[in-house]
Amino acid sequence: MQPVIEAFFDEPTNTVTYLVADPATGDAAVIDPVHDFDPASGEVDSASVDRVLASAEAHGWRIVMVLETHAHADHLSGAPLIKARTGAWIGIGEHIRHVQKIFRPVFDLTDLKTDGSDFDRLFADGDRFALGELEVTVMHVPGHTPADIAYRIGDAAFVGDTLFMPDYGTARADFPGGDARLLYRSIRKLLSLPEETRLFLCHDYKAPGREDYRWETTVGAQRRESVHVHDGVSEDEFVAMREARDATLAVPKLLLPSIQVNVRAGQLPEAEANGVRYLRIPVKPRGVGA
Repeated sequence: MQPVIEAFFDEPTNTVTYLVADPATGDAAVIDPVHDFDPASGEVDSASVDRVLASAEAHGWRIVMVLETHAHADHLSGAPLIKARTGAWIGIGEHIRHVQKIFRPVFDLTDLKTDGSDFDRLFADGDRFALGELEVTVMHVPGHTPADIAYRIGDAAFVGDTLFMPDYGTARADFPGGDARLLYRSIRKLLSLPEETRLFLCHDYKAPGREDYRWETTVGAQRRESVHVHDGVSEDEFVAMREARDATLAVPKLLLPSIQVNVRAGQLPEAEANGVRYLRIPVKPRGVGA
């Protein structure tokens, strides 16, 4: 039996959230949910989460878990909203502890726990668990970050940021804890799955010359057509390309707010004495007299 999959594309962050259900039991998972955030005003909104919950209700599905592929650097996670409204538990890869330790001093988050306990479940490579009558298998695929994982459910694999569409390429590997060599090996691990395996991606930015957004491909298509890692591209060739490309990329516009929220399982900071919640932005002065 295969999962029923519904995708929700958030154009402001180019992020895809997935609602994945077991048709036999109606149990469902939400993968990589978005919490809408306007950096100009500081306003947060639940519209994206509302869409997912409304669809699950319309289908008669029960959301029992929220699965994160990693701590995202380009959107705030909607996981706590879904947990609060449905009672679902939140899971992520066990190496989130490494990511928490990296970013705790960056933002001086003295209250941030670095044992992963803000999440309900931490997964190791090869872990298996049930979604209704479906089996979910965890694959540790580091490189983009140390904590990236993919979830295999039936003939589908939800690979997070590790891969993009074949005409666009692969994830960057220049964030703290990123590693282009590990990324290559993780990609080859994913591409060792059966060629008909469907790959569901976390983002799309439209490759040059393509007018529509796309987020589903296959292992076979990636092996034949990927502009970065088709069969025949060596590890050294990939690393040279990836590191040169990463050196030209801008910092994601939501990196600073996203990371400090998402390493806490999507929880916003506690309100200060005035009742207002604040996110921190490290300032790096440049130049004489700065």
